[in-house]
This record gives sequence, structure tokens and C-alpha cells, in this order.
Amino acid sequence: MLMPDGMGESPGADFTSTIHRMNHMKTIAAALLAACFTMAAMAQVKVPPLDIKQRKLANGLTVVSLRDNSSPTVAIHVWYNVGSKNDPPGRNGFAHLFEHIMFKSTKNMKSEQMDRLTEDVGGYNNASTWDDFTNYYEVVPSNYLETLLWAEAERMQNLTVDEANFKSERAVVEEEFRQSYLAQPYGMLYYYMQSLSYANHPYKRTTIGTLADLDSATVKDVQDFHTTFYRPDNAYLIVVGDFDQAQFDAWTDKYFNKVNHPSASIPRVTETEPARTKEVRYEKTAPNVPFPAVAITYLGPRSDDKDVPALKVAEKILSGGESSRLYQALVYKQQIAQEASFSVDDRVEGGTLSFLAVASEGKTPDVLERSMVAELKKIQTTGVTPQELAKAKNQLVADAIRGRENNDGKATTIERAIAYYHDPNAVNSQIQHLQAVTAADVLRVMKKYFHDNDRVVIYYTNEGGAK
Repeated sequence: MLMPDGMGESPGADFTSTIHRMNHMKTIAAALLAACFTMAAMAQVKVPPLDIKQRKLANGLTVVSLRDNSSPTVAIHVWYNVGSKNDPPGRNGFAHLFEHIMFKSTKNMKSEQMDRLTEDVGGYNNASTWDDFTNYYEVVPSNYLETLLWAEAERMQNLTVDEANFKSERAVVEEEFRQSYLAQPYGMLYYYMQSLSYANHPYKRTTIGTLADLDSATVKDVQDFHTTFYRPDNAYLIVVGDFDQAQFDAWTDKYFNKVNHPSASIPRVTETEPARTKEVRYEKTAPNVPFPAVAITYLGPRSDDKDVPALKVAEKILSGGESSRLYQALVYKQQIAQEASFSVDDRVEGGTLSFLAVASEGKTPDVLERSMVAELKKIQTTGVTPQELAKAKNQLVADAIRGRENNDGKATTIERAIAYYHDPNAVNSQIQHLQAVTAADVLRVMKKYFHDNDRVVIYYTNEGGAK
């Protein structure tokens, strides 16, 4: 396969000056948006729908596109319906490992050539692995759209999965585990928060994997994983930006229609997580923990559940900055914690709802736990004020609007709608769902998902004793 013309062209000064103008306009837009925050009506602002086009190729690839000619750039995302929940038994970390291998060589590209195709023309590329999906993305000047479509089709069809690429990237991932989890004081706490929160579901297998599973893997294992999941009928191509629709459709057909898909069915997760019926407690230690920490986790709903918007509002009220309830109570007033938070972690088949606090010097885990539970009981008993509700909704709406300021942000928003709502057009109703949340909704979900007999409590301390 030959590369399309224009592979090595320079973007030139026009592209750079345009980016400067775009950044200036973003600054103005951000200032105007900030001014809106003072208005209670911000939570009811009308957001124009995104005019999304969608079609499916004969090989099963779903193509989603959104034209935005306001800047001469284009974002290309390829979303695969495979994440760490799909790791084979005894091979935890495979989805993440494969994300790295996808940047190695193909039949017609050298290793790391995606960097040259993007960074050398003023753009960028990256990828990430999640529990439910893996995404690859590039942002480049729009005259390089054809080049990147060719490159993504090339690595979908002709990736080189050999011993050399496998071993080099396995070593990279293993070092990433050491740096991100073992070397960081609270790295293993986050690991435990996921692995100990699930009893049966593959979500208990964290994305990073384990050194033991990675060490025992073979190149044949990786080749089988590629054949099973990296196929057009398990993927979405999402393109947002400056392009001609007819030309884009023609290029998509030209490069992606050639990619075949296996006849075998795609295995899906069938395990379900049982409801919790009792509190479970753990004490974990590490040699480099400076201050004790406590995590309390609960099981949350599926990502497409109608309760999620109200939980997101509660998250902002409890944990949205220094004025939030947890910060004010534990950090500012009681001074028992250096940080305190509540997070809603979306997952397709049921996420987690987690409280986390790191102690101030001389404070113990039981003190942190009592204070976090007290704040939970308070919101369950008295609910939230109109001021808190309005502020949280304003913040969430503003966050959503900021996320759509550029082409990559729009593509990411569409991608998340595909992942968590199974429909790219769900982006056009998410903001309205947040705006519709009431104080009664927040009170209802806080009573529904949080009980004394369905939590996991983790005390995380220095293995040599409290510091």
C-alpha cells in the first residue's frame, strides 16, 4: 500500500498564525463564559446540538463525522470497544499493553511513525486505555486528513505484532507500573480502590495490569488479542473539523473498506457484580506512605442510568474545589485532612462512588472515616441548598461547554457518548439532563446508593506504622 501524496508537506506559517488567532478567540470566549457564571440562568443555557453524521461500512466500521470549519484543523479518533475488562484471564494489562504496541511498526509504517505524521506538521497524537474502551487520536492541520485516515486504516489492518515489539512495549508498561503505582506514595491505594471494590466483575482487574501477568504473557497471546478485538466491526472512526463531507466519505471508503474483519464473534463480558450485603474492611500498607489515608467505596449505577446526572451534581457539591463540603469540613474547619474528595467513576456495567481523604500530620484513619461518613449522613438527611445546587449545575454545564471548544474536545465528547451511552447523538441531551437535576433528585440518589452495609473501607498506612 502506498502512502497518499502530501505526507511530508510543512504546515507553514499560515497554520501557526491561525492557531494564535484561535487561542486569542478562546481567551475571549473563556472570559465571556466566566462572566456568565454569575447568572443563575447559566444552568439553563441553551446549547446548540452538534450536527453529527453517522454511517456504517460493509465491514462493520461505524463512521461518525462532524464538520466544523472554524479552524483549519481536524481531529481523528479511532475508538475500539475493548478495555481492561476484556483482558483474558491471567493476562491482566493486555488492553493497555496493546495500546502501546499500536504505535509500533506496520507493514507500511516504521515504529513511532505516527509521531512523525502528526508532530512534524504541528499536530499531536496520543491514546488511552480505559476499563471499557481504548481510544487513539490525532489532531493535525486539515490538509493532512487523508494521511491520517490512511495511517489509522494501516495500523488497524497491518500492525506488526512480533516478538521484538511485544517485548519492548511490555518492558515500557512494566516500568510504567513501577513509576505510577509502586513509586508514588498513594499509587497502590488507587489500585486497591478498584481491585477491592469488585468481587466478580472483571472491573476488579485494573487497567495497568500486574507484573506477574505481563511477565507470563507470550507473543501468541498478544496476537490472539489483536485478532479478537482490533477489527472494524468493533470500532468507531470519529472525525471532527475542517473537511469536505463528500471528500471525507470517499477517503474513508478508499482506506477503511479494504480492512477485513474475522468471521468469529467478539467475546463480551458476561459476569455480573452481585449487590453488596455487608461492610468489608481492609488494611493495606506500603513503605513510602507519608500520612495515613482512607478510602470508602460504594457500587454505583451503569453509566447510562438516569441517576448519573444527579450523582454528578452531588460530586460537585461534595468535592468541587475549596468551597465544597468535604474540603470545608475536613481540611479547613476540622484540619484533620490535607485533601478530601468524592468521585463518581463511570463504567458501562456499573461504576464506583468513592470517598477519599489523606490525613494531616498526627491524625488517624478512624478520625478521617468518621468525618467523611458524617458528611455523607448530613447530605442524606438535610439534602442540599438551592445555592449549592445552582453552583454545581453551573460548574457542570460550564465544564461541558469548555469540553466542546475545539475539534478534539468535540470528538472526545462524542467518543464518551458512544462509550457510556452507546449513541454518539447522546451528546445532544447530556447537558439538558444535568440542567434538569433537582435538589430532590440529589437527596434521592444519596439515600439510594449509600448504606452502612454496602461499603468497602480501606485504611492505607505506612508499613512501619503511622507517621
